[in-house]
Amino acid sequence: MQILIRNARIIDPGHPDGPGDVLIVDGRIAAVEAAGTLAADGAERQVVEAQGLWLTPGLIDLHVHFREPGQEYKETILTGSQAAAAGGFTAVCTMPNTDPVNDDPAITALILRQAAAAGLVRVYPVAAISKGLKGEQLCEFGELKAAGAVAVSDDGRPVMNGQLMRRALEYASGFALRVISHCEDLHLAESGAMNEGAVATRMGLSGIPNAAESVMVMRDIALAALTGVSVHIAHVSAAESVAAIRRAKADGINVTAETAPHYFTLTEAAVEGYDTHAKMNPPLRSEADRQAIRQGLADGTLDAIATDHAPHAVSEKEVEFDRAANGIIGLETSLPLGLKLVAEGVLTIETLIERMAIAPARILGLEAGVRVGLPADVTLIDPNKEFTVRAAAMQSKSRNTPFDGWTLKGKAVMTIMDGRIVYRDQG
Repeated sequence: MQILIRNARIIDPGHPDGPGDVLIVDGRIAAVEAAGTLAADGAERQVVEAQGLWLTPGLIDLHVHFREPGQEYKETILTGSQAAAAGGFTAVCTMPNTDPVNDDPAITALILRQAAAAGLVRVYPVAAISKGLKGEQLCEFGELKAAGAVAVSDDGRPVMNGQLMRRALEYASGFALRVISHCEDLHLAESGAMNEGAVATRMGLSGIPNAAESVMVMRDIALAALTGVSVHIAHVSAAESVAAIRRAKADGINVTAETAPHYFTLTEAAVEGYDTHAKMNPPLRSEADRQAIRQGLADGTLDAIATDHAPHAVSEKEVEFDRAANGIIGLETSLPLGLKLVAEGVLTIETLIERMAIAPARILGLEAGVRVGLPADVTLIDPNKEFTVRAAAMQSKSRNTPFDGWTLKGKAVMTIMDGRIVYRDQG
């Protein structure tokens, strides 16, 4: 199978930006030449005319919840993969808080089998740090790595025991497993439903202070310094966390971090009216926090944009606010929300692609790019395509998005994974 993409603007950070042709043969990039150079002949050669489109490395999401096994009523690996491909993603990392928890090699293997059957995106399982996510006993990291896990995390719950987290870092380093930390002090966050502040007080809801996140960020930075092992901080939402990570990097501590589109797009004001689609953990913060997140992305303090795609059934969201499940779906809105940062001058397009493709690959120890010899995982983006977000029309099995009805500009119109077209926009 051959695919020739002609006259696209190739955006690959670290390489010349400009129009070009890309030839894909047998799942790999076979040639990258100046626009109009590669011939469209050959019976097996499918031609994609990409004038006016951007060609980028396939997007990689470090943080998704596909719910399978155990909660397939919210999402399956197939429907999650469909949403990912529609969002321009060619790879995702699935978090371990499934039912049963991915703390066993058999669960890791099941996830990989289901991902292979779906055949739409590369799925990299993240296994649990502790048995049952209970924070009491470490999992068998070596067995999980052998089964296909790429990282470990208790995401959904923090590892409250500092000694256990230290041992996790030391143990994981022996197997080249990245440790992803959900930073939350459960005692500070106890009973909280949204960000602590005037909005919460006015609405009569219990608040979660920024310190519930930032004190744990600081602890894990200290543990990374103590052990000499890298830690990756998940879903950063607070200005104090950004400041702590910035200082740690300046001090040479091996820490990486991600944030999510909702934290650089929305604030606690989105909760007004008790909108449970704006309820998440960590919660939406203040405008000052939002600005700190944007600055952190711009200066590289925050390495990556990840969705924290968290599907929930209608019955879990259409309840009292403090009882509603935390989280939103995000795979199909992440790229256009990121492109808003470009339009607003916060990021260049090259920096956005660095945050959504190159840095995630680097964190996982993978290669990514539009370069000869690499796997043909690429995304075609129409930067001028305007569309209205329609939750009911999304590929995800769930509909819990705060962006329903928003008009956005810029969209993935074709996703190619392993040399196969796995998504083509029909709009």
